[in-house]
Amino acid sequence: MPETPTETCRNLLTSGLSALNLHLSPGQIEQLLDFIKLMEKWNKAYNLTAIRNKEDMVNLHLLDSLAISPFITGRQIIDIGTGAGLPGIPLAICLPGITFTLLDSNAKKTRFVQQAILELKLNNVTVCHQRVENYHPETLFDTVLTRAFASLADIVRLTSHLLAKEGVLLAMKGQNLDAELVGISAKKTVIPVKIPGIAVERCLIRIESPTQTEVM
Repeated sequence: MPETPTETCRNLLTSGLSALNLHLSPGQIEQLLDFIKLMEKWNKAYNLTAIRNKEDMVNLHLLDSLAISPFITGRQIIDIGTGAGLPGIPLAICLPGITFTLLDSNAKKTRFVQQAILELKLNNVTVCHQRVENYHPETLFDTVLTRAFASLADIVRLTSHLLAKEGVLLAMKGQNLDAELVGISAKKTVIPVKIPGIAVERCLIRIESPTQTEVM
């Protein structure tokens, strides 16, 4: 008998987690699968993502997000421009001991994220409907995480006020970053990231203690 779509997604996810050397509980795997079911359901009305089928969501959303989990540092993380909750929700499922704030200026998407948090029973996630430049939290963050919503210089300029003193900016990017990197004077590291099931190599830019004044 051929696999059902749910079985295909489960097999893609478990083999991908194995390739990433991530060991999740059966409950966490169910939460991840439930998340993409929710995304597929809400996508019809909310246009959350251009990716329409769950199998592609496993690779391009779940495994893409989880591939950077070894590089998350600190206890307080903010995901800027989270959209449908990416990479924040998969990471929050994978790292239940860490607190995540998911910020986006799109009201439809933050409504979906809030619903996902409720349905998945995630007690380490809060959602914030706000423009990043207008968001001034009481407590600063150990890590600012972005799925590359802008150029690196703009990301530093818009997010540096959110970072604690020894904080780190992690920007998920594609390749060909030389021109963008030239504009950043803070200490930076380019980390190649291989995502199971995706042929194109991605990278993670780690910028230590960036400030607006360090953008050249």
